[in-house]
Amino acid sequence: MDEHLEPLLRELMGAVLRDERRRQGRTLAQVAATAGISMQHLSDVERGRKDPSSELLAAITGALEVTVPQLLLRAAGDAVLRGRAEADERVGAGATERFRGPALLRPETLDLTSAAAERTGQGAPGGEVSLAARPRLSLLSAA
Repeated sequence: MDEHLEPLLRELMGAVLRDERRRQGRTLAQVAATAGISMQHLSDVERGRKDPSSELLAAITGALEVTVPQLLLRAAGDAVLRGRAEADERVGAGATERFRGPALLRPETLDLTSAAAERTGQGAPGGEVSLAARPRLSLLSAA
C-alpha cells in the first residue's frame, strides 16, 4: 500500500475511539457491553478494519459519552497533524512552516436574531436575515 495515500475515515475514527476509551481507563468489554455490541466488533472498529454504521457509531460514542461531531473533529484534527508530520519526514526539518495543509478554520458565527439584523443592516423584509452580504458564510445549524 502506498504510504502517501490518505488514511481511511474508518481508521481515523477508530484511532480516536480507542484513544478515548483508553483515556477513560475503560476496557473493550466495558464499552462494548454499554454500547450493546460484541468486543470483537468494537475491536475491529477501533483498529479501522470495519466501517461502522451511523447507528453503531452513535452507540459507541454514547457509551464513551462523546458526540459524533466531537469524534469527527478530533479525527480531522489528527489527520491534519499526521499530514504535517509526514511532510516533515519527507521534506525535512521546518517543513510544517512550508506545508500548511488544509486549514482548520472555525466557521464564522452569525447572530440570526432580528435585533442583530437591524443592528448590522442585514435585515430583509419580513424580519429575515440576509446572507447576501456574507457570501462565504454557510449556515451549519439553527436552533
